[in-house]
Amino acid sequence: MATEHQVAFFLRELETGDTWRRAAAAKGLGKLGGTEHAAVLVRAAADPAPEVREGAAVGLGRLGVPEAGAEVLPALMGDDDPWVRRRASLASIRLGLSDREVVDAYARLLGDPDHHLRINALEALRELGVPGDVPALVRLMSDPAHRLSGPAWAMVWDFHKDPDVEAELVRTAQWGEDAVRARALLMLADQATERLLPSLLRVLTDDPSTEVRRAVAFRLARVKRPEVQDALFATLEAERDPEMATQLLFLLEGSRDERLLELASRWLSEERAGPSAAVALGSVGGRTATKLLRAALTDPATPTCTLAAAAKAYGEMGRWDAVWLLLPLLDHAAPEVCGGALRGLDAMADAGFRPWERAAVARALVARLGVDATLVWVAESVLTNLAEALPGLRELVDRTPSPSVRAAALSLLDPHNATDSGTPHDLPLFVRHLDDANTGVRQAAVQGITHWVEETGTLPSGEERLRARLTALDSDPSDFVREAAAQTLRALDDCRNN
Repeated sequence: MATEHQVAFFLRELETGDTWRRAAAAKGLGKLGGTEHAAVLVRAAADPAPEVREGAAVGLGRLGVPEAGAEVLPALMGDDDPWVRRRASLASIRLGLSDREVVDAYARLLGDPDHHLRINALEALRELGVPGDVPALVRLMSDPAHRLSGPAWAMVWDFHKDPDVEAELVRTAQWGEDAVRARALLMLADQATERLLPSLLRVLTDDPSTEVRRAVAFRLARVKRPEVQDALFATLEAERDPEMATQLLFLLEGSRDERLLELASRWLSEERAGPSAAVALGSVGGRTATKLLRAALTDPATPTCTLAAAAKAYGEMGRWDAVWLLLPLLDHAAPEVCGGALRGLDAMADAGFRPWERAAVARALVARLGVDATLVWVAESVLTNLAEALPGLRELVDRTPSPSVRAAALSLLDPHNATDSGTPHDLPLFVRHLDDANTGVRQAAVQGITHWVEETGTLPSGEERLRARLTALDSDPSDFVREAAAQTLRALDDCRNN
């Protein structure tokens, strides 16, 4: 059927067809009709059947005549039928309508019971650069639909300097429902926090909602006044809720205040707040913290999360017995405990291990390197510059099935990091892995050759074969490998010329 015949058919159907045929005709007319048919779809938008009004909204969006859409779509966005409202909102977005009536219609839809319509309205208003219905927008920050709460939060932040939005945030922070009130508190401007300080201090201790009290504590921690910090410590001293205690310990750990020692010790054995208590103790340090953390590290009843946090904190403190307390934890059944011990050792590595600790650390970490691939980077950081690890790494390179472990082992064998008596014989290890299927392994192997030539100052036997293999890497899919190979060839040239 030719287009003009189809259009004529749609026009007849809109006059004489049943409900579903009129609805289909309106959609079809929008797809095949012209500007002259806009008035027909405008009339269809007043049809008593919601299916036809929905079809008219779709047709107007397809037809592409903004003036016709502006005439009826704002009203359809307030239709009793949610499908009509939904199609009208999408048609308005498609036509790029931005007049006052459409903006007001989008603003009303921010509070629509249909979450699809709330999403459409939010996206449209953000595109138009206006907040719409400010109270409704702020309420959306706690919308149960995740696709709404996050974008709403972002949009409120975009407009947080708008006087209406700022005032609504203050109002919501004082009197809103718990969930949105907590989010509004987190977004309060510093000057608003100062203005509300007396009421916020009361909320900190008296409000029944832990979520709200946690948000208040977060805001108050930014107020650098002695009386506010004293209030936070007093709240922690009287606190009975583990979630609130966790928040307070986290916020106060940076103070390094000795009052934390007694307060954190109360929560060290509690499963939820224990990790924050361990971190707080480590931040203060000293004999009391050392005694408490050492006891937690050696107590079989310590929860795993607390044990992991205590291990990291004890390593950061760098106590004389830290290595000997942390190494056994590498064999703990819980991966997070092993991770905490590794991070504690990593903190110690920054200052350097004592001579009598180096071999034990090297043996333990090389043995554990391939156990948890997610912790390879931490183990690699600890082992860097430990020459005592090199013999074990040479054995590990060829036997590990893990590409990330192979890459880490080759990187650690790189003479830029550490050398020993076996370093002059490491070249074949690097050469064997130039053809590895993993990009990271190939890159580590090429870089290892470069630094081997630079450190030893000698040309390798079979130099021409090596040059041919490096030249072949010009076609490697990785830019990093190609650049590394080019650097290696330059290093060989420099070595020959010198």
